[in-house]
Amino acid sequence: MVRAACNDCAGCSSCCEDMGESIILDPLDIYELTKNLNTTFENLLKEQIELHVVDGMILPNLKMTSGNTEACSFLNPEGRCSIHAFRPGICRLFPLGRFYENGSFKYFLQVYECPKPNKTKVKIKKWLDTPDLKKYETYIARWHGLLIQLQEYIAAHPESAKAVSICLLYTSP
Repeated sequence: MVRAACNDCAGCSSCCEDMGESIILDPLDIYELTKNLNTTFENLLKEQIELHVVDGMILPNLKMTSGNTEACSFLNPEGRCSIHAFRPGICRLFPLGRFYENGSFKYFLQVYECPKPNKTKVKIKKWLDTPDLKKYETYIARWHGLLIQLQEYIAAHPESAKAVSICLLYTSP
């Protein structure tokens, strides 16, 4: 149990604003976006996602639009998530975080990240709203492990960074 439930955000979208390049997407996130939006990775790159160097690798992240505030490109005019049913894993997780250790991870609550008061307790499994959670958690742990291995490889072979990034970007989940 974790105190994270906030009455379905009740119209708040502050967690979707001013996030910069921090919402990094994994291959499953990209797959879900392309499948559910009936588009291609290349089309997503035109408006909804962008590429940035993260620990020596080029990885996709959600694009923030500019206006009065920087906001997720998937927020609708009412400030609600237009992809909520298939939102990326990092979005499902918030305000939880993950602490990686020994090929696995544990969840932790980022207590000051969500400004909504009077949060109620909810089971982590229910909060994450992810089909076959154990399988997904195994995937995330393995994906994180692969990124760590690739970071180490790139550190030892910097000339290979571009090739590694291209392989990562165009590999299906």
